[in-house]
Amino acid sequence: MTHQDYRYNQAFPKIGIRPTIDGRRKGVRESLEEQTMRMATSVAELISAELFYPDGSPVQCVVADSCIGGVAEAAQAAALFSRSNVGVTITVTPCWCYGTETMDMSPSIPTAIWGFNGTERPGAVYLAAVLSAHAQKGIPAFGIYGEDVQDGGDSTIPDDVREKLLRFSRAGLAAAMMKGQAYLSIGSVSMGIAGSIVNDSFFQEYLGMRNEYVDMSELTRRIEEEIYDPEEYKLALAWVKENCSEGPDNNPEQLQSDRERKDVEWETVVKMTQIVRDLMAGNPKLAELGFEEEAMGHHAIVSGFQGQRQWTDHAPNGDFLESLLNSSFDWNGKRAPYLVATENDSLNGVSMLFGSLLTHTAQIFADVRTYWSPESVKRVTGHQLEGPAAAGILHLINSGSAALDGTGEQSRDGKPVLKPFWEITDEEVQHCLKATSWRPASVEYFRGGGYSADFLTKGGMPVTMTRLNLVKGLGPVLQLAQGYTVDLPEHVHDTLDQRTDPTWPSTWFAPILTGSGAFTSVYEVMNQWGANHGSISYGHIGADLITLASILRIPVNMHNVPEADIFRPRAWGMFGTSEPESADYRACHVFGPLYR
Repeated sequence: MTHQDYRYNQAFPKIGIRPTIDGRRKGVRESLEEQTMRMATSVAELISAELFYPDGSPVQCVVADSCIGGVAEAAQAAALFSRSNVGVTITVTPCWCYGTETMDMSPSIPTAIWGFNGTERPGAVYLAAVLSAHAQKGIPAFGIYGEDVQDGGDSTIPDDVREKLLRFSRAGLAAAMMKGQAYLSIGSVSMGIAGSIVNDSFFQEYLGMRNEYVDMSELTRRIEEEIYDPEEYKLALAWVKENCSEGPDNNPEQLQSDRERKDVEWETVVKMTQIVRDLMAGNPKLAELGFEEEAMGHHAIVSGFQGQRQWTDHAPNGDFLESLLNSSFDWNGKRAPYLVATENDSLNGVSMLFGSLLTHTAQIFADVRTYWSPESVKRVTGHQLEGPAAAGILHLINSGSAALDGTGEQSRDGKPVLKPFWEITDEEVQHCLKATSWRPASVEYFRGGGYSADFLTKGGMPVTMTRLNLVKGLGPVLQLAQGYTVDLPEHVHDTLDQRTDPTWPSTWFAPILTGSGAFTSVYEVMNQWGANHGSISYGHIGADLITLASILRIPVNMHNVPEADIFRPRAWGMFGTSEPESADYRACHVFGPLYR
């Protein structure tokens, strides 16, 4: 059994498809059975063909055993779904059905209804009636209704319906996959960063997750008592020596470590990487070595490592473990990232988790460090910003903890991308490794040494920067900014990069401006950002994030997603249609956390 197999040894949640039908027999129901079930199977086929689980396998759907014409069959479908680990449901129908008798009454399972737009039968009438019932009962549901009328025998799924089915399914599965998982806090609060004050009520009530805690001294114990796989350690160290290039030491000469000390630091950070992974997901090899309790792990889908300062003042920093675990590959080959938040910033860890579950790609953890105006860049370098960067750029940079996928050294159709691990080639893994140097840590920051990843993200990639914030009296709030990574001339990058710590990875980011709200200028995007960290995902995934936030009842205070792409439960419109942002706040407040 590989560690990847062990990590995913529990079944993923499935999507339940509920074909509802007019319950009247002796002609009406009989005439609709085939069309209704065909709608259900076509939705299941679409989802399984287009969507994947974190291990790369196709998403599985469970279609109800029969059409649902009343409460008895609704109960039978619910029982089937309960046995089948269904975490999301989609109801489909081409006709009128008895709303409250056929609806899904599960309050904490994301649900959507597709009402067929056809004139032969009133599918739209049922859709409106059952969505009204959902709103009245306080169980928000997503309504899907195609713009164009279809013929009764048409079995195709229109493009606009298809888009909403997939968007809802991605977001619904993301919510379902978090439920029952854990956030593992390794250490406590880092340097007074509020995001590392782990709020267990938020995790429990909004995400359905639990919290696990270990002290950083657990790493010391496992290193000293050799509670890790020694054979894997030999493999890992050899791989690191072959593939991880040590860069120049920027420390003053009198503060630089000798070669013997640097080699010990390499050995330590490799062991730290193994140990943190084992703390998160467990490792059956540890049981073979006599460490049955440690072999279990903490069932953590995401973790955070405090590091600064109690650990880094005397031991090598966590940059290597964070960068490598957050990447889509290591000495064992390609695999899904193990999400680790720098400085135990649990809120940025959740932001990374959202992006990872929606895209199945690695996430770039970064400080939202500096706004560079066109005037400032011109003054310092003589260069005039242009293209997507013409209005200014944000320098996203942190102490070497960003995933190596963030180099942009993977490609699709000749353009830089971040891919799910199952699409990455061995050649692309090598490109990411070669584009990264491991710089001896700045001992002014990290007295215990260690190594920080140093790379420059390729420009031209569509990306979305996300941050979850907590506000007393309000609760969680999500913000996001879609934009593009930017290439700068080498001398311009070098000049700007030297003004901060050049041993860390840099991503130059230009958000898309809309002319309103926080997106009137790049400066205002920086000015309105809610914390010092952000998580960067490949692709413009803002619409999926907004859908996911509405499922979890988390309002979105800042985004630049076109209004036509926003998809929330139909009941949100009952809170106002002229100001969707205000309506979002009111709806989330009234319906409350998903698992309250």
